Amino acid sequence: MHIGLLSGTSYSAFKYREYRLFWIAAAFSNVGMWSLVWGRLWLMRTLTESEVTLGLVATANLAPVLLFSMWGGVLADRFNRLKIVRFTRLMFAFATLGTGVLIQSELVEPWHVLAIATVTGTLLAFDIPSRSAMVASIVPKEHLAGAISLYSIVFGSAAIIGPVLFRPLVAAWGLEGLFYVIGTAYLFTVLTLLIMSTKGHKVTATSKTAFGGLKQGFVYLRQQKTIASIIMLGVTLGLFGSSFETLLPVFTDEIFSGGESVYGDLLLGAGIGGLAATTAITLIGKRVRPALYLIIAGVGVGAAQLTFARMEVLSVAILVAGIMGGFRVVLGTMNTTVVQTLVDEEYRGRIMSITQLTWGASALGGLLMGYLAQRFDAPTAMTLGGSVAILTTLLVGQRLIRNFGIGSKPNQKSDAPAESAICTTDL
Repeated sequence: MHIGLLSGTSYSAFKYREYRLFWIAAAFSNVGMWSLVWGRLWLMRTLTESEVTLGLVATANLAPVLLFSMWGGVLADRFNRLKIVRFTRLMFAFATLGTGVLIQSELVEPWHVLAIATVTGTLLAFDIPSRSAMVASIVPKEHLAGAISLYSIVFGSAAIIGPVLFRPLVAAWGLEGLFYVIGTAYLFTVLTLLIMSTKGHKVTATSKTAFGGLKQGFVYLRQQKTIASIIMLGVTLGLFGSSFETLLPVFTDEIFSGGESVYGDLLLGAGIGGLAATTAITLIGKRVRPALYLIIAGVGVGAAQLTFARMEVLSVAILVAGIMGGFRVVLGTMNTTVVQTLVDEEYRGRIMSITQLTWGASALGGLLMGYLAQRFDAPTAMTLGGSVAILTTLLVGQRLIRNFGIGSKPNQKSDAPAESAICTTDL
């Protein structure tokens, strides 16, 4: 399509070579990440019947994000962000290919899965802040919202392609084949990133030490009440809204008496819902009301969990999974671009690392949901998670509305750019 036809739309960001390469790299990376998350959970389910171990997989992958992501943000604001991402993506490829070798050699054990999940989680802690902060360096500010919304399309599409790949790859080549494909996707990501220019991906740090830089980031966040409110809401929903992905293998096995096929269908339903929501956000554009949409999405995620917990008909469960996937995308996409639009460049890496607490909190939530499912049952655990998600959204939402307002125009002067925000989740 001629670029003139894209003028004035989000697609005008494709005019910039560096963004096109970044987008292609993201496409390979996100397809791999989605397949990796679900493939690793299913692998653990084949190795052990314990629901707690499923929670441990999520915890092993996300706990390092909680522990180290803020230091990853400090590095992102002190060193070249592109070089950091090249290294972490290469390590992802090695870890994933190594998992495939362990499966094929029939040596894989539960502790291997947990150890590799811990390694990849640590890599994520340093990868995500740099990768999240790169977008603002490769497109002009007026194209930032559009560029991030296009990235959300990558994420939403990957949420469909990943599950679609899961079933045929496992059926044809086994789980090891799935991990080999994921590892290859990461290698293509690295090759694409190598083509990009390293210029413009390093900011001048004002602090002489890493600890000083971390302290500066928290001081800055304390002054930005809107950003702090969004992060607070995300953390609570990360803790109590994580039961769907953690317990999905249990529902597949025990409630719907299915295998890879049923698991793949539920994942596909959630992915389609996520992509539909992404498209809707893109079409809404400047009419997005960030605080209101965040609250609606948080309540929607909780309500969908309550409904899914009582589902016994697979076709209806797939529909509910799609609704849940849509709300989850809206929730994640709203906070990311709002924060990206509001934050100053000097602090972008550190603030984006702190926003990852909303994802890292899912590590603790996954462990809690796994324990409750084993102590009681999966429907009870998901019901509790959904109930708390609704309650915490309403409680935190009151404060968010006071600070942000329910309209598209925030109350604080520093928050004015959020009027045009369109948002995305970043894996």
